[in-house]
Amino acid sequence: MDRIDGLRAFVSVVDAGSFTRAGQRLGISNKLVSKYVAALERQQGVTLLNRTTRALSLTPSGERFLSAARRVLSAVEELDAQTRADQGTLTGRLRITAPVAFGEMFVSVLTHDFLAQNPGVSIDLRLTDRYVDLAAEGFDLALRIGVLGDSSLIGRRIGGTESWVVGSPAYLDRHGRPAHPDALRDHQMIRDSNATSAHRATFVIDGKAASVPLPGRVTLNSAQGVRRLVLQGDGLGIVPRFVIAGDVAEGRLERVLADFPGPQLDIQALYLPQPFIPPRLTAYLDHLRARLTPLLKEPRPDS
Repeated sequence: MDRIDGLRAFVSVVDAGSFTRAGQRLGISNKLVSKYVAALERQQGVTLLNRTTRALSLTPSGERFLSAARRVLSAVEELDAQTRADQGTLTGRLRITAPVAFGEMFVSVLTHDFLAQNPGVSIDLRLTDRYVDLAAEGFDLALRIGVLGDSSLIGRRIGGTESWVVGSPAYLDRHGRPAHPDALRDHQMIRDSNATSAHRATFVIDGKAASVPLPGRVTLNSAQGVRRLVLQGDGLGIVPRFVIAGDVAEGRLERVLADFPGPQLDIQALYLPQPFIPPRLTAYLDHLRARLTPLLKEPRPDS
């Protein structure tokens, strides 16, 4: 067995969660995948995976081995990719993570548009609002909105957005339209826990940044979830502009406190520091700047 085959099988099993799904990804039988992993364990002299009839899990040795295996496979893949890039062809896979609402709205730009230009590249796009550890989970790129929390990552700003305070016309007719950020304390706020602070928000008041409390009974970790509850008239929400600009333009939601700029959010593409940046990653970053950055300046993405 080629050791690279064993590493590839092992990583695929971990990512797919089973020998059968790993085999489907690799285009080989699950028995051959199992054979490769068993041979790798014999070569290393350790057990990498705990196997039961219902589940697979990494052993402590397997957890330590996984990140090293990813690095080796990445290096091998980049050798191949660099050769092809020198010949004018991009190849390989990009693993990308992005927030759910953002990814769903811009999925065509994040996947289809780039793949149409680069048929030798594949994209594995994972949409999640949780924090993803790029190194531990084997991702090439993370798209994040807001403050960069991990200074070890390299960031490229691809755009920005501000958050708008919005409510349904029916809610505002019943409860009144706040004329000042301090008036938010008299409203039910649908709060987004993805914000820096779900219970407070910062506005520019008289030329200075001021933090105001956000009372409310509902807090959830989804901008689209906040939007839906606000559309139902359950309260006011502070939502990134790109999520609700269409609703405001079509009258389903009404923006309030427009004279008090709300939280400004950077949209960044983040990747791990590395001596050699894969050509496909460089091309993808350039693609985001060319295609996505202009869309972020518009009220809503192309449909």
